[in-house]
Amino acid sequence: MIETAFASHDGVELFYRHWPARSGTAKGAVVLLHRGHEHGGRVAHIVEELGLDDFDFYAWDARGHGRSPGKRGHSPSFAHSVRDLDCFVKHIVETGGFPMERIAVVAQSVGAVLAATWVHDYAPSIRALVLASPAFDVKLYVPFAKEGIALWQKLKGPFFVNSYVKARFLTHDPARIASFEADPLITRPIASNILLELYEAAGRVVADARAITVPTQVLISGSDFVVRHAPQHRFFENLGSTIKERHILPGFYHDTLGERDRATALEKVRAFVTARFVEPPVVADLRQAHLSGATRDEADRLASPLPLLSPRGLYWALTRASIRLGGLISKGIATGLRTGFDSGSTLDYVYEDEARGLGPGGRLVDRQFLSAIGWRGIRQRKVHLEELIGRALARLAGEGRPLRVLDIAAGHGRYVLDAVAASAAKPESIRLQDYSPINVEKGTALIAARGLQSVASFRRADAFDTEGLARIDPKPTLAIVSGLYELFPDNALIEASLTGLARAMEPGALLVYTGQPWHPQLEMIARALTSHRGGAAWIMRRRSQQEMDQLVTAAGFRKIEQRIDRWGIFTVSLAERV
Repeated sequence: MIETAFASHDGVELFYRHWPARSGTAKGAVVLLHRGHEHGGRVAHIVEELGLDDFDFYAWDARGHGRSPGKRGHSPSFAHSVRDLDCFVKHIVETGGFPMERIAVVAQSVGAVLAATWVHDYAPSIRALVLASPAFDVKLYVPFAKEGIALWQKLKGPFFVNSYVKARFLTHDPARIASFEADPLITRPIASNILLELYEAAGRVVADARAITVPTQVLISGSDFVVRHAPQHRFFENLGSTIKERHILPGFYHDTLGERDRATALEKVRAFVTARFVEPPVVADLRQAHLSGATRDEADRLASPLPLLSPRGLYWALTRASIRLGGLISKGIATGLRTGFDSGSTLDYVYEDEARGLGPGGRLVDRQFLSAIGWRGIRQRKVHLEELIGRALARLAGEGRPLRVLDIAAGHGRYVLDAVAASAAKPESIRLQDYSPINVEKGTALIAARGLQSVASFRRADAFDTEGLARIDPKPTLAIVSGLYELFPDNALIEASLTGLARAMEPGALLVYTGQPWHPQLEMIARALTSHRGGAAWIMRRRSQQEMDQLVTAAGFRKIEQRIDRWGIFTVSLAERV
């Protein structure tokens, strides 16, 4: 066993253990993720007991656990830890020489929720996923405990909750009980923000498990005192994987892979992982998901009108009326009603994040509008856009390439200009485009206000015009597509746009693109808000991250890295033209 560390996305060095393949030639790598409160040493026994001698094994100590740094049981957010996992696996890919297709993940409890969220949000093309007693719904036992924790955190800020679980309720194995009780690295407290965000991420992933197409095995402990079974079954039933297994283990406590009779569970894991590596990788082709699939069905339901006199029909009619009323005193709502809530004008207003309206009441309503979860996600998307645009410019400059920026649907262009202003590497040209005359006018004014007329221009153009994009001269070295593809359900349009960009870009040029794999307010948006297209209903068809990435890959790009907000709504990715 080798003990070492890797640098995560924020520079923090996280500890991990590595067991090279005993056979000397590795077929692949197995990543082991431990339970909450524990560390990688608690899953070390799996390496030998699983009997997969032709595989390298890796087990980390998650941030705030075991020998990794950080406050015990704490992480800045659950999404922060999911990104840690993304960095860990990329580190294994880079240092171990394993392509993503030769990696399997075996995870327990909270580690299983981390793994499921990572696969959902980042769409890695791993070979297999094994989830043992995933902690999709932790039993807190005390009535209204979750609500109480949320309220106290809102009043006082994050705090720590100590685990009530005794070792004898985790496993029947006396040796495992004794080692748990004597282990100085066991972390009893868990930060309140992590506990609450664990519930949020789990609920989202269970509901949207159709987006997960990786071959998946779920092991359910029959006598689990720690987590509830119902979400585990619902997750399995929702899974989009064509290869999936569910095994219920009667009498097993929560520590499924550390139980007294764990040989039964480990045999199932061994058989599943072995079978996946004997057979070719299974990859679902989602490029036709606009024609059939879960998100197409969802969009069709949202596009279907409700009977006006039904309870839901009346509810949404009242909601639309209240929005129109709010538009009389709130500038943000008025902008959305006038130009469409998905327009560049509305997004620019959301970016500014300054409540304006008629008197104190109007400003209060405007603040509520600006604080909606979707708009918070939009502002975080802007942060991620600026970060990846800056990284792209620095990378291109470091390679000695010319810096020529193109945004094919820039809105007012604020996020591009802000990113350029913050970057040490300055482009020789910035070409912003949009189909809306209003956006062209406002964007041109924004360029003038910043004194960038010598390098920046704003033109009216169609972002789906393949030939028009392909003819752009000079050829862009950095192309940006933000907030556009999410508005159009038809993948043929996206393919036309990406094909034009690919033809305009030389190998090594970079593409920044956004996605929207999830949104908690889809029905509210569809039933109550209007779009920029003639005031029609704003109905979105979500694309899973895997679907979006496949479209980009098919056009001739290779994804390098990704960002996602902590609510799992908006992604920003960086890809290279290959």
